Amino acid sequence: MHGWIIIDKPIGPGSTQMVSAVKRALRTGGYGKFKVGHGGTLDPLATGVLPIAIGEATKLSGRMLDADKGYDFTIGFGVQTDTLDLEGKVVAESDVRPTLAEIEAVLPRFTGPIEQVPPIYSALKIDGQRAYDLARAGEEVEMKMRAVTIHALSVVGHDAGSVTLSARVSKGTYIRSLARDIAQAVGTVGHVTMLRRTKAGPFTLDQANQLDKLDEFAKAQRLEQLLLPLTAGLDDIPALSVTPDQARALREGRKLIGIAAQAGLQLAIEGDTPIALVETIGPETRVVRGLNM
Repeated sequence: MHGWIIIDKPIGPGSTQMVSAVKRALRTGGYGKFKVGHGGTLDPLATGVLPIAIGEATKLSGRMLDADKGYDFTIGFGVQTDTLDLEGKVVAESDVRPTLAEIEAVLPRFTGPIEQVPPIYSALKIDGQRAYDLARAGEEVEMKMRAVTIHALSVVGHDAGSVTLSARVSKGTYIRSLARDIAQAVGTVGHVTMLRRTKAGPFTLDQANQLDKLDEFAKAQRLEQLLLPLTAGLDDIPALSVTPDQARALREGRKLIGIAAQAGLQLAIEGDTPIALVETIGPETRVVRGLNM
């Protein structure tokens, strides 16, 4: 059981609770103990694609955190909350309701490299403490501007009081901040009323499983049928075929010198077995992350 189970996270539980659900499923199915982790936090009020890494795939979770993400989200105009979503207290109100044309006119400002201020209710650390802990304690929280990239942003629905947008964004992007800033750009205030992740790295909603399906397959001891291979999380990484002797060297953490390999990251594979994530710089190919398959 080394690979990925993609969960369609419902509203309510957090990402760590989804990790616990997969651990329970593994126990229910009698699969033994494996490391389990997630590939990118989703807020409790958000739904959608949550990659859960199992076994050796957990060594690749960091790459998933760094991957681009896709979201559909709705901005409700006229009210801003302290959390910038439905959970928070109202901190500002406005009677202004932008037209579709006004919204579409400002979207180019939020496409490409931009800077945004993260929400004070976020997991970012300030002097070693989570921002949301400081905010909940009533302390004044000052968030620093950060650079992110919005690769694509378009309208998928609109009515008098809200707009639904589809976005593809870089790591570190806060959709709640994006919603706040778009609302301000059209002369009003707003907050996120719906957030659904449609893509995380290579994984999409088409591959995502509902929790009841996870439970059903666990009880039937068929969880492996939901498991995507470890390599599914590395679809942008070329494969590097290695010999048994080269595989042994990589497993021992030794460099390979002068082999036929292109520069950059690759997945070293012996036959059908992934050996390690490696990087080739000049004549040397070294291990970035060993895989014990």
